[in-house]
Amino acid sequence: MIQPKLLATAAAALAASSAHARPMTAIDLQSMHRMGSPEVSPDGRYAVFTLSTTDWDKNKRFNTLELLDLTRPGAQPVPIAGAEKGHDAVFASDGSLWFLMPVGDQDQLFRMTVSRKPVQVSSFKGDIGGFKLSPSGTEAVVWADRDLRCRDLNCAGLPKKAEIGSGRTFEQLFIRHWNIWEEPGVRSRLFTYPIAGGKLAGAGVSIEGNLVGDAPSKPFGGGEEISFSPDGRTVYFALREAGRTEELSTNLDIFATPADGSAPPIDLTAPNRATDTLPTVSPDGRTLAYVAMKRPGYESDRQVLMLRDLVSGDVRPLTEQWDRSVGSIEWTKDRRSILVTTNDTLEEPVFRIDVASGKVTRLTGDGSYGNVHAVASGSVLATMNSIAAPDDLYRIDAGGRITKLTDVNGPLLAQLDPITFTKFSFTGANHDRVWGWTLKPSNTAAKLPISFLVHGGPQGSFSDSWSYRWNPRLFIAPGYAAVSVDFHGSTGYGQAFTDAIHQNWGGWPLEDLQKGLAYATAHDPQLEAENVCALGGSYGGYMMNWIEGNWPDRFKCIVQHDGVFDARAMAYETDELWFDEWEHGGHPYYEAPQEFERWNPVNFVTNWRTPQLVVTSENDFRIPYTQGIAAFTALQRRNIPSRLLIFPDETHWVLKPRNSVQWYDEVFGWERQWLGQGASVESAPPAPAGRPERG
Repeated sequence: MIQPKLLATAAAALAASSAHARPMTAIDLQSMHRMGSPEVSPDGRYAVFTLSTTDWDKNKRFNTLELLDLTRPGAQPVPIAGAEKGHDAVFASDGSLWFLMPVGDQDQLFRMTVSRKPVQVSSFKGDIGGFKLSPSGTEAVVWADRDLRCRDLNCAGLPKKAEIGSGRTFEQLFIRHWNIWEEPGVRSRLFTYPIAGGKLAGAGVSIEGNLVGDAPSKPFGGGEEISFSPDGRTVYFALREAGRTEELSTNLDIFATPADGSAPPIDLTAPNRATDTLPTVSPDGRTLAYVAMKRPGYESDRQVLMLRDLVSGDVRPLTEQWDRSVGSIEWTKDRRSILVTTNDTLEEPVFRIDVASGKVTRLTGDGSYGNVHAVASGSVLATMNSIAAPDDLYRIDAGGRITKLTDVNGPLLAQLDPITFTKFSFTGANHDRVWGWTLKPSNTAAKLPISFLVHGGPQGSFSDSWSYRWNPRLFIAPGYAAVSVDFHGSTGYGQAFTDAIHQNWGGWPLEDLQKGLAYATAHDPQLEAENVCALGGSYGGYMMNWIEGNWPDRFKCIVQHDGVFDARAMAYETDELWFDEWEHGGHPYYEAPQEFERWNPVNFVTNWRTPQLVVTSENDFRIPYTQGIAAFTALQRRNIPSRLLIFPDETHWVLKPRNSVQWYDEVFGWERQWLGQGASVESAPPAPAGRPERG
């Protein structure tokens, strides 16, 4: 339980107008404004986005809808009068603003012009997931979890289920997704509405025909999986058809269907049994861009940018020769180029791809970019965050100059200790080049204990990006350094490097971590090589358990969050079986137990000796909390100093503000117990907001 004194003290430090820089706190992290996905008006004059702020009393965040005039240099975002609680805002083709806002306990759709008050334009019955407008302004699509028997969104006339008891019954998988139990017969479904007189007409028409699946996909899909033709008459959407093998399938297909539901959907990508997603229609309506993987059952295969001629049906892989995985799609207004983002050597830049030739041009340098919007002037608007700061809005002009347009956390960031971020590379496993980084407080020359951070995924990256969960800048606040290595399996280095962790969980990745930590400490005398705590979540948590048995004498302490302890149990308990089975050779445990047992931490418990903090959550269905309890039991039975932190109301991630503060309080307390007090930093003037010092 968080003590009120902890919150009060940290909050006071946050509110104080400090004349000198200070360490960042977990309260700082949760008090920062978070920028939602911006949208740009058709004329390029305005950007609209949500800024969320923490309500500490209610232990959750609340939104304000903000408007930024892009034509005024130095303009500041301002709350939109009458729409302060709005979210998920988009501009219609006529320049009006549409957004969701609560009415009682139910979100409804509102419409307004910039100078007038919002008007409610929907009367939804039941929760909805989101909405999207057609470019023509004549149609809208709304998605919501609804019974498959519902013909419209409001489910008029559907009989109520008899309530006998609280038990759930299932006859096939899935039974749960990530953090929620499935409800048989209910799916995320698409309903279209004609727009008449500035309002939605009717109760919504279901457009999936006889398809059974979730659109958008669960658990993370959204509006990026849905696209309208320019005239609003056709909807393109991604969907994975349900069936006896849904829990083993990554086969999303892209379907085309009339927006009025007058004909059944047509599967445009049926020949490909792997993922097809991110349908994005060109401004002239002639070409559908999307991404496609090749290998069924593999979530981290390379996503190649594909172009489908909507007249002839011809399909062309535009980025087949580019060894990067496309993560987002935005057509330029002239239709000659497509803007994409992708992981690339610890960064996530924006690239322009020429539609005719496939030529790739990088537009940005350091940082992680997203929410890319092409503007008619030839410029690009996008958000960018880094290891130094969370998202702000930036303009990339046609000549390549990048201008920061917002500074939503500038006053708070200016109070914090300056930092030094240094990338390094070394020869890792298989004689491959492997990358990592070191992060340190800039205003001390003292020796620094080390937080050795291991990312999850495993196909991921602890990149030059901001996180509200595992935040590297916060990890150095106790007077420590942070070191991370993008081991084999990480993204941003080509598909072969990503694939290298397949059936190799405890092999090359461990070798990379060993060599990377040795390299970092050998090349930076400020790092205390023998005073290190290793920390990891998800796959990183698995690696903590693997390190306990296979690198047991290197670390003073370990923090293991939601990690696999017993691969056999995990194979039968996890939610999406395709992930676990792919990683261990593509077979269920009972067909190839040796593949799971080869890298199973439970088989090496007799070697465990490092003090460990175990963190898990009761609503984590990806790596169920029983794995954490089992690891803690092993530690206790071997009389190894250990501590268990378990959240009854969190999932695979710790998201509630007070829980996040408690998480960091426990983690830093554990590190201090075994590493000692960190270095004291010199008093210094506030650091300027922006990029950190680079090594």
